[in-house]
Amino acid sequence: MAWYDEAVFYHIYPLGLTGAPKQNAYEEPVHRLNTLIPWITHIKRIGCNAIYIGPLFESVGHGYETTDYKKLDSRLGTNEDLTNFVAKCHEQGIRVILDGVFNHTGRDFFAFQDIKHNREHSQYKDWYCNMNFGGNNSYNDGFSYENWGGYDLLVKLNQHNPAVKDYICDVVRFWVSEFDIDGIRLDAADVMDFEYMKALRGVANEVKPDFWLMGEVIHGNYSRWANEGTLHSVTNYMLHKALYSGHNDHNYFEVAHTINYVSDMIGNKLNLYSFVDNHDVERIHTKLVNKAHFAPVHVMLYTLPGIPSIYYGSEFGIEGRKERSSDDSLRPALNYEDYKDVIDTNPCTKLIAALGRIHRNTPALCYGEYKELRLQNTNFAYARILDGKWVIITVNNADNEAEMDLEAGNSTEYVGALSGTRISVSGGRIQVKIAGNSGEIWLPAEVFDESLTPIETVKIEKVSASVKIIEEVQKEIPKAVDAEKTENQPPEESATATNQAREEAVIAVKPAGEEAAAAVRQIQEESVVVANQVERESVSTVNQTKEESVDVENQEQGEAVSAVKSEKVVVDRNKPYEEMSIEELQEAILEKMRKNGPVTDYMLGTVRENTHQGSLITWVKSFI
Repeated sequence: MAWYDEAVFYHIYPLGLTGAPKQNAYEEPVHRLNTLIPWITHIKRIGCNAIYIGPLFESVGHGYETTDYKKLDSRLGTNEDLTNFVAKCHEQGIRVILDGVFNHTGRDFFAFQDIKHNREHSQYKDWYCNMNFGGNNSYNDGFSYENWGGYDLLVKLNQHNPAVKDYICDVVRFWVSEFDIDGIRLDAADVMDFEYMKALRGVANEVKPDFWLMGEVIHGNYSRWANEGTLHSVTNYMLHKALYSGHNDHNYFEVAHTINYVSDMIGNKLNLYSFVDNHDVERIHTKLVNKAHFAPVHVMLYTLPGIPSIYYGSEFGIEGRKERSSDDSLRPALNYEDYKDVIDTNPCTKLIAALGRIHRNTPALCYGEYKELRLQNTNFAYARILDGKWVIITVNNADNEAEMDLEAGNSTEYVGALSGTRISVSGGRIQVKIAGNSGEIWLPAEVFDESLTPIETVKIEKVSASVKIIEEVQKEIPKAVDAEKTENQPPEESATATNQAREEAVIAVKPAGEEAAAAVRQIQEESVVVANQVERESVSTVNQTKEESVDVENQEQGEAVSAVKSEKVVVDRNKPYEEMSIEELQEAILEKMRKNGPVTDYMLGTVRENTHQGSLITWVKSFI
């Protein structure tokens, strides 16, 4: 047993949380990292005992184009600030792991700058992959190189080069001796060389007892990366997807399938890093169609096998939508003073704090065997069993109350850790009622601690007041549209009438106060929702032109043809993976999957969504 087996992580993207400038001017340090010190108390109060923070080191922009691995980003402060921050965390019993961006560097990194100046004569010309001095790149350097993710800003390190390997291993030693960190999260681990990662594991074993290596892996067989010789753990993106879509689709079968699929993949020896959102994906409160599902989603996050993590701000239920050209909305600046007391007033924060207390005081949630008890589309029950004692978890994604008749182990009474409700065991079973859109953790009465239960029942509303106002506005839209438009109206006049109708619909509701202002802002910001509603109403009353019908028909035919083409990709088994197209690699992976059993829609989706060639090559090679 190690500290990370009992960890609950708080994930911080520091450049965002501190409101640092988007671009680094490499000027005098600004001590923004110090503004995070008050957050340490909040992190402990909500039950987290570990922090994953990064990227932290000198870089050009978002932090993943490293300029100097041994210097805190000037926008955040100095190395002394980071040393102090880690020490403050340790004083409160909180471990700290940093983001290790060791797959690539930025163009301002010293080795790349030397190549720019000395070209073929640079002693670092073999530090990067596929360096070609007869080519060129988007920066017009007069040479080409392999990048990561299609971005020339991110230069792929040659991880087979012993000098690179030694340098990065020394960076890890430096971080431990200088800052006293407790582990590293490897960025883009799914495209890194395995021997390179084994070298890092060797350093991890050397620098500090229980030093933790966790890797970012999106697709593939997790056991390929997480094992005794490589990494201790990886990110569980499969569970991340299942948790939100399983609730949005009212389909707990997807969650249960994912749990079993991942368990078969990695066995019961490893704890994966579990999360429902992070700095690269939309906020969970944004992804959920029914906001009340925030409760059962997080009950499952904290009770299923894995190491749970909360992304900063999501404990408050904030929104964050991934935009085409920017991730800024996923990485906002937050003022601690605005949130320091919400643990007592915000239902989302109150729930997270309660789950943190329960997890910290319930070893079965860290070490217990997983056992499925009941599975339906809208309700699900499972147990975590340790030393003969059962902890039973029940969740419900329907609006209505659910009743469950469950196997209950050998205890005589259970207590709901969130509600305080007591139920007796009869004939080795319990009869449980679980409210709509909620979850409960049932602890054996003999181990229940009254201090775990919240002062009052944690209830997250299905929709906020502002959303209710929006719904009222949407109800008014058809009336306003009918009043504004006439039959066979020209398209231009119809569009004008529609816009005017939308404005009059807002006025018709006559909301007042700050909540109304927030609702109106939300209507404006999410105008697509209203616009789509208007469009549907308009289309239902205005005859569609023949031209529009042809466009729809052609689009459907085009999609059908694309689907047929995608199914007809033939893989040449004699062709090296490195020379295959994205489509060929995807089909090669699916062929290997089919040999191991049926390919579900979810599995198919994960393959089709991955369009990164390096990741696909690593994935297809991971099959034994």
